[in-house]
Amino acid sequence: MAARRSSARTVATDGLSNRLKFLALTRGRPFWRLLQASRPLRRRVNASLIDQAVREMPPRPEPLSTMAGYTSWASLTDRTYSGRHLPPIEVADDRRPSPESAAGLFTRAESMIPCPRSTVLFAYFAQWFTDGFLRGDVNVPRDPRKNTSNHHIDLNQVYGLNEAATAALRSFDGGLLKSQIINDGEFPPHLCERGKIKPEFAALRVIRFDELTDTQRDTLFATGSDRGNGQIGFTMLTVLFLREHNRVARLLARHYPGWDDERLFQTARNILIVLLIKLVAEEYINHITPYHFRFTLDPRLSAMLAHAPWQRENWASVEFNLVYRWHSLIPSLLSVGGRDLPLVQTLMNGSLIPGPGLGRVFEDASRQRAGRIGLFNTDHLLLPIDVRSIADSRVLGLAPYNSYREHCRFPRVRDFEQISGDRRVTDALRGLYRSVDDLDLYVGLFAEEPGSPRAILPPLLTKIIAIDAFSQALTNPLLAPRVFNAATFSPQGVRIIAATRSLSDIVRRNTPEDPGPRLVTMSWREGP
Repeated sequence: MAARRSSARTVATDGLSNRLKFLALTRGRPFWRLLQASRPLRRRVNASLIDQAVREMPPRPEPLSTMAGYTSWASLTDRTYSGRHLPPIEVADDRRPSPESAAGLFTRAESMIPCPRSTVLFAYFAQWFTDGFLRGDVNVPRDPRKNTSNHHIDLNQVYGLNEAATAALRSFDGGLLKSQIINDGEFPPHLCERGKIKPEFAALRVIRFDELTDTQRDTLFATGSDRGNGQIGFTMLTVLFLREHNRVARLLARHYPGWDDERLFQTARNILIVLLIKLVAEEYINHITPYHFRFTLDPRLSAMLAHAPWQRENWASVEFNLVYRWHSLIPSLLSVGGRDLPLVQTLMNGSLIPGPGLGRVFEDASRQRAGRIGLFNTDHLLLPIDVRSIADSRVLGLAPYNSYREHCRFPRVRDFEQISGDRRVTDALRGLYRSVDDLDLYVGLFAEEPGSPRAILPPLLTKIIAIDAFSQALTNPLLAPRVFNAATFSPQGVRIIAATRSLSDIVRRNTPEDPGPRLVTMSWREGP
């Protein structure tokens, strides 16, 4: 990116309270290490920081949803519409550019701007994890007000969105999911035969299915998500968690020989869902935040936060969906099996995985640097999604960027220079928008400068994600005080959860076709 001037991040921009919190959490490493050495103190601080993060916005239930601009019983209960944090606001068309012109701000030049701390595996995990519950309408024509989400972290990427899909994926033997062996590795069965979906998988959906040739269709895997074959990162994570489910189910069967198929399956599913939430809390969120304190999913956490006002039914908001359009993370060339492939060749192409093996593709993603989240850094193949995102936000009447800053307890910015110290950014924004108060939320989120050179995300984006992510993940029923115990997971399941701290742990125990040690990390490391 063009040379930066002095940072836009100041007390005047962020507010005194926000700036002091950021500095306190990113300075004084020895103090934070000492604090975390005491388990009781760590637990209290962990719960307190999470609670404070979520309280930065008013708690659910939201008074409004995308159903209408006023509150009704239906708008408070019909979760096929998305939640919304702020009421709709009209902005005159002549005060802002067309969605196509605004999306042009995201266009990547010839070279990618690298992220200071993230690998491509982080990008893959972010997409795969969030697509499990941030799901738009799939009907034609598409309605941007609607969603197809269960509003929970429920691993529907593996288990499906409903019981019919789950039944299609189960073997009904030993608690296992259906699978096949390819090159000594376990994979989902193929979805199609001679270009037709097999009758046993009639309950499953696949995006872009009609655009594929019969040959391409015969390479698709049967997965719980309609996006399961969409991109290689999504596919490899689904394969990994299928393997982990079947590994856990087999382990439970050995420890509890009296259990039937149903109990083995349901218990393994419980364990896998909590493993995912734990990875989100202890690896993914800790990677995003530049803090010295490391968040944990402590078994006592839900009890400590049981009376927090945000302990409400999950309901994903339209804003939460928009903030996760991190297309700039994805390089234009992706390393897969030792080859650099154009992004388009990694779409609908899970057949790339069995050759090099699952461990190798995870290591390739871990050794490749991701792009920096922000403007001027998105591959042209993904730009239509940015156009649609801006267009949808206007159809829904989403309030401008400054309104959401105020809602999240940041001061309103008075000029474009308070958003970014990069002249290229500020000049482009000034050339397209009549006023900083007209700036689209979607554009402002990604135009904003990060809080420090090592930060992955800018402050407003970080705050919205922290608020929604913690309040959506930690309200999962499996984490409730009376549920998070050995009766739900079995003593063996509790041990599995306790022993799992990273994605690398799960990869290491599920790649028998590639038993050598592999680097699996979301954090970029210089050198070989």
